[in-house]
Amino acid sequence: MISKELLNTSFWNSLQKFSPKNAFSNPVMATVWIGTLILFLQILYYLLAGISFRNEVPIFLWLIFTLFFANFAESIAEGRGKARADSLRKTRSSTMSKKVESVGDKVFTETPSNELKINDIVFVEAGFTIPGDGEVISGIASVDESAVTGESAPVIRESGGDRSAVTGGTRVISDYLYVKITTKPGESFIDKMIGMIEGASRQKTPNEIALGIVLFALTILFLLGVLSLVPIAKFVGNEIGQNWNFNFSVWLALFVCLIPTTIAALLSAIGISGMERLIRYNVIAKSGKAVEAAGDIHVLLLDKTGTITLGNREANQFFPSEGITEEELADAAQLSSLSDETPEGRSIVILAKQRYAIRERNLKSLEVKWIPFSASTRMSGVEISENGKKIRNIRKGAFDAIRKHIESLGGTIPQQMQMVSDEVSRKGSTPILVSEGNQLLGIIELKDIVKGGLKERFAYLRRMGIRTVMITGDNPLTAAAIAAEAGVDDFIAEATPEAKLNRIREEQANGYLVAMIGDGTNDAPALAQSDVGVAMNTGTQTAREAGNMIDLDSNPSKLIEIVEIGKQLLMTRGALTTFSIANDIAKYFAILPALFVPLAPLNIMNLSNPDNAILSAVIFNALIIPALIPLSLRGVKYVPKSPDEALFRNVMIYGGGGMILPFFGIKLIDLILAGGF
Repeated sequence: MISKELLNTSFWNSLQKFSPKNAFSNPVMATVWIGTLILFLQILYYLLAGISFRNEVPIFLWLIFTLFFANFAESIAEGRGKARADSLRKTRSSTMSKKVESVGDKVFTETPSNELKINDIVFVEAGFTIPGDGEVISGIASVDESAVTGESAPVIRESGGDRSAVTGGTRVISDYLYVKITTKPGESFIDKMIGMIEGASRQKTPNEIALGIVLFALTILFLLGVLSLVPIAKFVGNEIGQNWNFNFSVWLALFVCLIPTTIAALLSAIGISGMERLIRYNVIAKSGKAVEAAGDIHVLLLDKTGTITLGNREANQFFPSEGITEEELADAAQLSSLSDETPEGRSIVILAKQRYAIRERNLKSLEVKWIPFSASTRMSGVEISENGKKIRNIRKGAFDAIRKHIESLGGTIPQQMQMVSDEVSRKGSTPILVSEGNQLLGIIELKDIVKGGLKERFAYLRRMGIRTVMITGDNPLTAAAIAAEAGVDDFIAEATPEAKLNRIREEQANGYLVAMIGDGTNDAPALAQSDVGVAMNTGTQTAREAGNMIDLDSNPSKLIEIVEIGKQLLMTRGALTTFSIANDIAKYFAILPALFVPLAPLNIMNLSNPDNAILSAVIFNALIIPALIPLSLRGVKYVPKSPDEALFRNVMIYGGGGMILPFFGIKLIDLILAGGF
């Protein structure tokens, strides 16, 4: 929808874009701007010198309209995102924050949010606004992110895991958080969103630059061609015994009608509107290049946790080994999870507490060494010593990682527990093994829930020619069960960050464009390497920085819309380029017979007179720009077809339409000018 307010704002912005600085940002329209300026000076000279003129003023006015409509198309595209930018800008106002020295401090210093530095720690409680982008380092709270996402339902933000990133300008509505600031003032996520929405930081894409060069080259060729008509017309006039006087306005009209002004005028609007359509789907693209690449991707890699499944897995059941009680397993599992800040780790502590009333114990009298989880080792744990002697050595982690750890200490995995692990995996859950020394204590079942509606969405992606691959650290059985339930084409199990990165490089080496969706810090290298890296807004700050798109709704199936918009952008640009060049044919038949009497038989439209023929072509050339603005903003409708079928369809519609429509349009305008309509 284009509101009255948007039209009014775009009108005044279009007038401001007549400045030379803006005019010369588009080389093709710059030639029209220069020609119009020269024609204005000629009219001014004629007025001062008392020389009569007739055709110059109408042509001058319609050239002004041509420039205005080009500016208007760009202003409309920019203005559609301005309302969203204005609402975001309101959240960016400076607020007072409670700065502390460390987590747990009761004493704080009130500091304006625009004075916070990277690594500063702030305390944010219910009812207060988070002063800047950061990572939650302690606490758990409900956060209202509607200012950013437009979604009124609050989300949970907590330390550890992939839900630790918070955005400045969002509001805590329950409990409290300790947040470590990760960005400088003016460089926050909201600042970047505003810049992208308003187009202030929009750079032209490689395809856009390449097309601009081609269009400018065509403009130069037409300029040389039109210049060559001057001596030709003079020669023809002498041959037939007629004096031919050079008329700059007629020459300029011919030049403007022949150069690709239509696509040149709409090129910027097409690019901006592509990004604006993404914004309407709550996706922020950091560059137009990413939007274009989305239209050509062949392979989609999805991280399982938080992307295909509903966020964090939860501990659901304990399966002890033979000779071990369930309570002993729960005790060791809880002990190994006390320093684990991930949601999965906390769920193990909670399950042990609920089942056996096992609470955190006092370890101050003992020597405790926590083994943190890492994506490379895929396990964590604790080593407890007393008087320098190690008394407990507990590990918790993925099946393969714990098996290697136990075998390195001379132990083995019992066949029965192998079967339990396989059964848990076949259900689509994740088995987490707990060991002490070289003995397996048992297995914890972490339950995954696949997001609804994904199977149908992935089937649609398949029809679009996109292959989906799920990447997970789970064992092959669990991965296969979840892959089948979600409907992906392939999966990579027991994947490390290096494996994700290598798979992307392998696909790219085979000539495929790759899209990656992820939300965790360990996804960051893959997101950065992929051609289209879509980071979930619920993910970590590192993931959001690495991706070139951010999905504010954190919905992985939204890639369908992202791909469609990318394809729309490419198809719209191609379709309007074809249309712009094709409609030159009718203009030849309108203007050339008006210039050369011997070419009068080519006046197949039977235009009333040479003056009206030239003016009709100029008017049509101007009016076709606003007529195509809705299409440039909406985009060509995408229907899943093979590239050859899509090309044939668009050539027939926009190439054929580009040749036929001007004949009717120019003739209709000529009839109106001649008073015969």
